[in-house]
Amino acid sequence: MRYKILGPIRLMDDDRQLYISARKIEILLAVLLVRAERVVTVNELFTEIWGQHLPRRATAALYVYVSQLRKLLRRHSAPDDQIVTRSPGYLLRLGPDELDLHLFQRRVQQGRAYVTAGRHEEAAGSFESALELWEGAPLGDLRDGPIVSGFATWLEEARLECTELMIESTLAAGRDRRVVGHLFDLIAKYPLREAFYRQLMIALYRSERQADALGIYQLARSTLHTELGLEPGSPLKDLQRAMLVGEVHLDQHCYLFTS
Repeated sequence: MRYKILGPIRLMDDDRQLYISARKIEILLAVLLVRAERVVTVNELFTEIWGQHLPRRATAALYVYVSQLRKLLRRHSAPDDQIVTRSPGYLLRLGPDELDLHLFQRRVQQGRAYVTAGRHEEAAGSFESALELWEGAPLGDLRDGPIVSGFATWLEEARLECTELMIESTLAAGRDRRVVGHLFDLIAKYPLREAFYRQLMIALYRSERQADALGIYQLARSTLHTELGLEPGSPLKDLQRAMLVGEVHLDQHCYLFTS
């Protein structure tokens, strides 16, 4: 059994893909996957499933949803004890089953290892393969409860960080023109994320488009001032200043990597 949460939540049994049509059972599975191998309390499940509108027989209803989810998983090769009743709630055991998030994290970790070794082509490939696992907004539209909503926000940030690392590796490998179009799309979608402006400035400058690179700085400055009343941070300012005086040492500007 494989579980997918990097997009709409799905179960994969061999080549068969299963969506859960009952929203409350879908939320239940999402919470148990987000907290896999840890107990989720009954009260936490109440909040995720019903919010502030708790029905009078919420405990009985939750028991029915857990029972239905157990039956659904068993029909698709899951072991009988995958969902465990453990005070004060329930726990989902992944066992040998695969969660796409874990595969994503392994590929990102491999990419970071390649970066440390100075193997930037391989690093870019690992980060790109990690991003290929994404199939939409994480956990679909299940954003009502604090556990799932908070985790989905964390997943989105993990995807953006991986995107930054992939582009940084591509730049470090000298493949500047390849990322220019992608970076224009990214700053349109994430206009407050300064790293993408910085990377685009580098890619354009290396592609003999110095005027365009400086124009991107002005776009970043205008956007940040209009939206937040802020000036760009030091990395952008330093890069723009270096370009203006012709003292760009691009190797000093190409790395965001951390251990």
